[in-house]
Amino acid sequence: MSTGLVINSGSSSIKFQLIQMPQEKVLAHGLVERIGLPTGAIHTHILQANADEAQTAEYQKTSLQVPVQDHSIGLQMLIEQLTQGENPVLQDIAHIQWVGHRVVHGGQQFTETTLITQEVKGKIRELFPLAPLHNPANLTGIEEAEKLFTNAQQIAVFDTSFHGTIPEYAHRYAIQEKFYQDGIRKYGFHGISHQYVSGKAKELMGEKAQKLITVHLGNGCSITAVENGKSVDTSLGFGPNEGLIMGTRTGAIDQSIIYYLISNYGYTAEEVATEFTKQSGMLALSGQSDMREIEEMAQNGDQSAQLALTMNAYRIKQFIGAFAAAMNGVDGIIFTAGIGENSDMMRAKVCENMEYLGVHLDLDANQVRNSQPRKISTDAGKVEVWVIPTNEEIQIARECANLQA
Repeated sequence: MSTGLVINSGSSSIKFQLIQMPQEKVLAHGLVERIGLPTGAIHTHILQANADEAQTAEYQKTSLQVPVQDHSIGLQMLIEQLTQGENPVLQDIAHIQWVGHRVVHGGQQFTETTLITQEVKGKIRELFPLAPLHNPANLTGIEEAEKLFTNAQQIAVFDTSFHGTIPEYAHRYAIQEKFYQDGIRKYGFHGISHQYVSGKAKELMGEKAQKLITVHLGNGCSITAVENGKSVDTSLGFGPNEGLIMGTRTGAIDQSIIYYLISNYGYTAEEVATEFTKQSGMLALSGQSDMREIEEMAQNGDQSAQLALTMNAYRIKQFIGAFAAAMNGVDGIIFTAGIGENSDMMRAKVCENMEYLGVHLDLDANQVRNSQPRKISTDAGKVEVWVIPTNEEIQIARECANLQA
């Protein structure tokens, strides 16, 4: 049995879960947010001492509004909450045996969970240009955790590693060999989420779950073809802007538009990147990036919102068809992440008119809202459709525990 801390460090936040393995018992979870701002806060949920079963688990919630100067201070505050708060869950941080860090981009160097060394940190730093918004923050979390959790193993779990099994014919671009050797290829993202939900689908569907399509829909979106437990293709590519339409990102777009904006509008490369990552997607189509607001607008007759939803669903359907063809069939379609788990409207639009593929949505089941995995297709269809809440922290904990075993 081991106790570990899972950390997901962003540029101004730290998400965390304290997990006991192999029971996968979440002892505490929470968020340190708005780091570096005077409006900082730390939110913790501590498991009550008498809550032994996940089905009856009760957590005591504490929220502190307090400036958090940097990640080091944020982690120190977290330690205080876990060891000295109203309901301490740890007697000593020395009881934490490992700290698992989500690292977004592993490049070609990291295709599996890795014990962190000075060399590993150096390679993560080299990958900054591939994930400039994520890898620097991830490395900051690692370096600060090393200072505080001196007795714990520091372990990196890469968001790209699950996609390391995508075959060369699917992950290469039709560009010169020198660019490929320099690392320009499809990497894919949200791998930890796709790995978790595809594994959960295998538990729920049994031997039928050989060919799965996992649909991760949040502010960032991706879709993955999973065959026999391995990623064989995914929608996101070299960077996190390919494939599906996202909250503020274009998704797939004709590259000629880039040249056109530069030559005819006078855009710089940086301005094009800003346009395509922060001012496009659902925001550009409807004026909003929050799916809840867009759906409400659409229900009230807003034509731009209706078009945005139709375009979004259409793009997802395109990838489902392509991946079904690539795998010579599909056994299950899995919706996950914030939109995938909560938007019955989007799920219905995606699954509409897909009877040819064997998809028959149960409209009543689709409208049920809870936090449990649930099948939302009828028995008439040969393809099972599921909603499976993702749990990246549990997947990271599994990877860390397996590395220690």
